[in-house]
Amino acid sequence: MELARTPEFPNGSSHHGYEFTAPLDAKGHLDPAGWSGNKVACTVRRFWEKADDEAGTLIHRRDGKWAFSYRPGDEDDEPIFRFDTHRFVVGEYVSVTEHDGVERPFKVVDIHPVAAARQS
Repeated sequence: MELARTPEFPNGSSHHGYEFTAPLDAKGHLDPAGWSGNKVACTVRRFWEKADDEAGTLIHRRDGKWAFSYRPGDEDDEPIFRFDTHRFVVGEYVSVTEHDGVERPFKVVDIHPVAAARQS
């Protein structure tokens, strides 16, 4: 996902965004059962121009919200508005409340299927 139009970036920005891995169903919705069965594979990379990349995981918090988390505890969690109801298809928008407390829009620009982790 790349930053969509904001007052600071009226054309959006391909230098600000997130790459993440999450299981989706056939319609492009998050698959909670798939996440639950393979949490370790649900990773995120936050990239932000002029800042170091951050690596973390996709979590389902006690308050029922989905978030990107980079360290233990919830101080750094970035809640994702209605993550469980979004369709992840190219062109759709997703809002993320970032570290600074500001909710920003992001646009899905690419989706790549990955091989499911093999269970022993």
